[in-house]
Amino acid sequence: MTRVAHSGILGFLMSVTIVFANQKGGVGKTTSVANTGAYMAVAGRSVLLVDFDPQGNLSSSVGADKNRPGAYEMISGSIETRDAVQSTRVPNLSIIPSSVNLTGANVELVDQKDRALYLKRTLEVVKDEYDLILIDCPPSLGILTLNGLAAADQVLIPLQCEYFALEGLTQLLESIQRVQKTLNTRLEIIGIVFTMYDSRIRLAQDVVQEVVGYFGKKVFQTVIPRNVRLSEAPSFGIPINLYDPDCTGARSYKLLAEEVLARV
Repeated sequence: MTRVAHSGILGFLMSVTIVFANQKGGVGKTTSVANTGAYMAVAGRSVLLVDFDPQGNLSSSVGADKNRPGAYEMISGSIETRDAVQSTRVPNLSIIPSSVNLTGANVELVDQKDRALYLKRTLEVVKDEYDLILIDCPPSLGILTLNGLAAADQVLIPLQCEYFALEGLTQLLESIQRVQKTLNTRLEIIGIVFTMYDSRIRLAQDVVQEVVGYFGKKVFQTVIPRNVRLSEAPSFGIPINLYDPDCTGARSYKLLAEEVLARV
């Protein structure tokens, strides 16, 4: 379904699903999903966040009720997809929350036929009701992340500016290539965004130069800095645009949201 988008960067917008993926933890992946989605919603897009990580940090970041049925109950078939959706304090921004219950899916899906396609099938029911669906996956390359990659049109890779991030990036790219060949031929990398950047650290500058030299225009121009306010916002259950819209982290995620929309 094609819809006329709200006034702004785009004239027309197909419904697009983007998975934020990195098997390394602590790279700002969940923070990026929550805040990029929030600024897309502020720009007038209808956005659905999908918390597909049993830790449920994305759910906490936007104040979702993790005691209500969510992602696990949805893919297990005990509730309909629409019944898993919750609204948030940001207009146009909704979420399918997660909880520790989703841990069971790691075991239960192992022996299932088409075990990597469960999320894709459940989201297809509501995909055309949103301009964008943003999926947050666990920091691993297990069955839950494979479901996220299989369900998405595009992958956004948050990359922390440190040496070991480059090693993890190679593994992630190999996994994406395997998914492209077997599960999801339409999957594309929309871009790489640097997170937790500190310009005072020489290594951070070196990592940026090396990745940009290899990936070129795939790297977003926006760089997300280390910012205390970004770390504080989740404890209040709100994205950075509601917590401190004037901080450097908020301004950076607003710019990133604009860049992602332009690429979509």
